[in-house]
Amino acid sequence: MTSTTSQALGKETPSTIGGVAGAPPSARAAELVSRAIGGKDSAPVDMHAPFTGQITATLPQATDADARAAFADARAAQRDWARRPVRERQRVLIRLHDLVLDRQREALDLVQIEAGKARLDAFDEVSATALVAAYYGKHSAKILAPRRAPGVIPLVTKAGELRHPKGVVGVISPWNYPLALTAMDVLPALAAGNAVVQKPDNQTALSALWLHELAEEAGLPPGAWQILLGRGSRIGTALVEESDYLCFTGSTPTGKALASQVANRLTGYSLELGGKNPMVVLPDADVDKAAAGAVTACFSSAGQLCVSVERIYVHESIRDAFTEAFVAKTNAMRLGGALDYGAGMGSLTSAEQLENVSAHVRDARAHGATVLAGGRARPDLGPLFHEPTVLTDVPETARVFAEETFGPVVSIYGYTEVDAAIARANDTEYGLNASVWSRDTEAAWRVASRLKAGTVNINEGYAATFGTVGVPMGGMKDSGVGRRNGAEGLLRYTESQSIAAQGGLKLRPFRGMPPRLWASAMTASMRALRRLPGR
Repeated sequence: MTSTTSQALGKETPSTIGGVAGAPPSARAAELVSRAIGGKDSAPVDMHAPFTGQITATLPQATDADARAAFADARAAQRDWARRPVRERQRVLIRLHDLVLDRQREALDLVQIEAGKARLDAFDEVSATALVAAYYGKHSAKILAPRRAPGVIPLVTKAGELRHPKGVVGVISPWNYPLALTAMDVLPALAAGNAVVQKPDNQTALSALWLHELAEEAGLPPGAWQILLGRGSRIGTALVEESDYLCFTGSTPTGKALASQVANRLTGYSLELGGKNPMVVLPDADVDKAAAGAVTACFSSAGQLCVSVERIYVHESIRDAFTEAFVAKTNAMRLGGALDYGAGMGSLTSAEQLENVSAHVRDARAHGATVLAGGRARPDLGPLFHEPTVLTDVPETARVFAEETFGPVVSIYGYTEVDAAIARANDTEYGLNASVWSRDTEAAWRVASRLKAGTVNINEGYAATFGTVGVPMGGMKDSGVGRRNGAEGLLRYTESQSIAAQGGLKLRPFRGMPPRLWASAMTASMRALRRLPGR
């Protein structure tokens, strides 16, 4: 396993946050932090760079009172924002798209320093953010447009559907994809005419604050999007009680707890939760391409990706060849913490993540699993580095068999019948993402349609669905409720309202008409209407 140093390989300008990964907090970092709400009545906290352990930012921590005040201010701002035409709101997102791409270097530095990602993984966040801004910047007006519907009596009843913003949306964002997931949840909420109060994770708050700054520069009015920094134990109750809709990305246990709280208020919510995502390699797959794809699918962002592959099912006829190629490519990965494109994988983000990954590997070994690649922490590279790890011979008694690792660990299993591989892939409480590899796209599509996952990628690990913003993304079973992206990702933030105007013909018997005769006439009419197109 090779490594990179902290010396830049390219000609990129120094970071405005810090010249090297994990540099002490800069004036620029303090400028971003100043955009956050709260901190007067609680002690600030220091955040540390995963690459080095050095302090990156000192963050104010909001109180319950701060949170409720933020919602009150957001409600005032939302009324004006919702009155603006949808196409005006779209123009803000288009300008934001351009700003994100123009200033991506600073975003790349921020994501690397805060989350510990390799630079190419950080670029995935930049590109996803730009794609989301462009999609809703171009399509929101069409998705939200009033819709005509056939009335109960043609030509006499005129019916339609309107979409209204929910009001103020609460967004709780995780640390693992701080830029992309902020964009995927916040931008459509704003496009629908809502205000947003967001609580990003402290560890990666600067990335969300950076996008917030660009959004206001693009024309978003102050107050329409507010960012609270703080612990869920302090401000979580306010987020649940004040939100007109709650959007959460995180662990399944926390998501279930939040859902039970929101249910008492009868308000809407969407949850993207955990996953134990499978990859199925069919017997006709191109072994080398599948192995290369598996490296990306398993080890992007050091496996700290909700849609990352953690289980690989390979047909026995190609299992040895695939395993050999995959292990070789895994061992060739370069680990490092430079602010450049030199490393293939960065570090884990927290000590808790490192311990969880290490515990899963230790437990797998203790239960008889074989480590084919990696398997060790790498403190020589930095405090939170862990090698990308490939396991086989993993028994059902091992924790890694069914539990989500959320790190750079994957297990390989063989199969002989495709039906058995599908059954094993589906044999989990989760259902977030899956991957199928084959030279025959139609055959792979048939397999994909039988997998119980909200997104399935063919000859790709996750990026094909993740990057196609026009299709919905979300989980089945314990992997979540609701969808982000696509029309659903926008409409979830709206209330539908049906309006029907009745003409001269009433929907009750005429004066003096026997009710039985009216019912017979309506029965005959409904039989005739069923044959009309569009009914």
